[in-house]
Amino acid sequence: MREQFHMMADKEDRDGGNLGVALETKPKTKRPPMYKVLILNDDFTPMEFVVHVLERFFGLSHAQAFELMLTVHKKGVAVVGVFSHEIAETKVAQVMDFAQRHQHPLQCTMEKE
Repeated sequence: MREQFHMMADKEDRDGGNLGVALETKPKTKRPPMYKVLILNDDFTPMEFVVHVLERFFGLSHAQAFELMLTVHKKGVAVVGVFSHEIAETKVAQVMDFAQRHQHPLQCTMEKE
């Protein structure tokens, strides 16, 4: 009986025990790429409309939106946020749709960070 017990213990160690078992290391999960959402300057969209868009779709305060609108105005473009692909795509679509419905040529794009 004793011999049989030892054989079973050895078998357990080989099959299901932790002795000598190499632990698998999980590959590190890559963070999904992030995307910058940009607002582009044009000579036709009113500054107030741009401020409104930044407040409404990007949750900026009036002061933050005003500063960012001035950056767009002076530099021609500004990053308004960095998001996952799906969120960036949605924000671009929302801004473009909103601008078109109000007959403004405002352009909003996204690019990989």
